Amino acid sequence: MAAGLAGCAPPVHAGSPAPPGGVPGAGPVAIASPIEQNPAIDIPPLPSLDDDAARAEAVRLAAAMQRDIPHFMTPSPAGAAEWIRLARTQLAQGEAIVDRAQVLMVVDRNPRVQTVCFILALPGDGAWQVLGGTRVSTGRAGRKYYYLTPTGVFVNSPDRLGYRAQGTRNENGIRGIGAKGMRVWDMGWQWAEKGWLPSREKGQIRLEIHATDPDFLESRLGHPASEGCVRIPAALNVFMDRHGLLDALYEQAASYDGRFRALLPRGRTPTPLTGDKLVVVDSASQAGSG
Repeated sequence: MAAGLAGCAPPVHAGSPAPPGGVPGAGPVAIASPIEQNPAIDIPPLPSLDDDAARAEAVRLAAAMQRDIPHFMTPSPAGAAEWIRLARTQLAQGEAIVDRAQVLMVVDRNPRVQTVCFILALPGDGAWQVLGGTRVSTGRAGRKYYYLTPTGVFVNSPDRLGYRAQGTRNENGIRGIGAKGMRVWDMGWQWAEKGWLPSREKGQIRLEIHATDPDFLESRLGHPASEGCVRIPAALNVFMDRHGLLDALYEQAASYDGRFRALLPRGRTPTPLTGDKLVVVDSASQAGSG
């Protein structure tokens, strides 16, 4: 695998056990279910906002993103409608249910797009609302051992404990998952197409969301570059971490497990729209009929 560019764990080979994580000494940890360990645990409920309150919070979040994240973009009304259509289609295909107002992280892996868009998803018939997004990088085709980021709905589950970058540089001076302290969201082992094979045979990767080297690689975001993970800007990494955009279930776990309390940042201000879903779409293969 290319030194310094790896954000995902090595692929699983037939007949061998899954490797423990993507970064030596800082890999993700599998967590046993707390309910199985102790059925008496009282897990706090997820936050719940009505539609009007959710829309107001989405406007506040979007303004904060515009302020804190360089190159933050808000799509046109037509573009926003397309993002929502893509997200709804992928959720339906994955039989994923939206049962409370929450933010979805939607990534378009189309090589011509390479963008993340955050969407307020509402249960029932409420109209969804686009907050906006910025450039990312997903899996690159054509390079050996580089996988195409899989499409689908992936949950930031407390069955897995994410981690933070150590900021270690490789022999080329590259910090593959970003500066020290950057958050790494572990979305579990997933099947992905081998981008270097014409057959697109599949193998398993550890799908992660992480930053990249701020000095040498962040400026390249917006183009396919990763080994299969989703690379995001450092400013977005910090924003997601501070506001808990994908940490709904982690906040619950932090109420009874010190490992999650240690991972989540002190002084954080989690939004009541906190969600748990990464939705990866491909607008090149999900073109609308109209």
